[in-house]
Amino acid sequence: MSNQPVSFKYLDVIASFFVVILIVSNIASSAKIVDLGVSLFAIPLAFDGGTLLFPLVYVLADVLTEVYGFKVAKRVIWTGFIAMALTTLVFFVLGMLPPESFWEAEVGNEMFNAILGGMSYGGIVLASLSAYLAGEFSNAVVLSKIKVVMKGRMLWVRTIGSSLVGQFLDTFIFVLIASATGVFKWEIFWSLVITNYILKCGVEIVMTPFTYWACGFLKKKEGVDVYDHKVKYRLI
Repeated sequence: MSNQPVSFKYLDVIASFFVVILIVSNIASSAKIVDLGVSLFAIPLAFDGGTLLFPLVYVLADVLTEVYGFKVAKRVIWTGFIAMALTTLVFFVLGMLPPESFWEAEVGNEMFNAILGGMSYGGIVLASLSAYLAGEFSNAVVLSKIKVVMKGRMLWVRTIGSSLVGQFLDTFIFVLIASATGVFKWEIFWSLVITNYILKCGVEIVMTPFTYWACGFLKKKEGVDVYDHKVKYRLI
């Protein structure tokens, strides 16, 4: 294991992209559900808008854990959590503030609440934050452990393997809580779970060459390749 330098050149860039993609994908999730008319065993493969972008959060989380280790990844995961909570608070406050008359006539609070207001609804907030923490931390822990066990060999095994676990927990918990709180109808529960899981994992697999390149580039440029020996996997 290389000794970590005092500061990293690219860590803040990766962390910034991680947080931005996380926030945008969550807004997209509440904004629209997509149905391309394709079914799997009579189950319509509908998915929320965030599915198009959210898998990149896991790709970046894999890179962070692989290169910088669990402790650094944990700090970025919590940064994303705080940013997502702040975004939720902003949309909640906006929904409570009185609208300007022209905007109300052209758009209206009803339209705002139907789309962006979903970000501040109790059910979607609980679903998003809970699923995010469960998925991201399980992904980071699994990748970190496999790297140590396999002594750094076969990167694709740990990136895909950890994402299969993390994405399942993230998807299942999100749709479960969102359905239980009335955000989604139970009739589309399995449709959302299966479609989101397949698409997210599919993007992760397709992005494997990028993950290899990014990890190799960063390890060389940053001079670090962390193995989490004797690391205590604590949330805080």
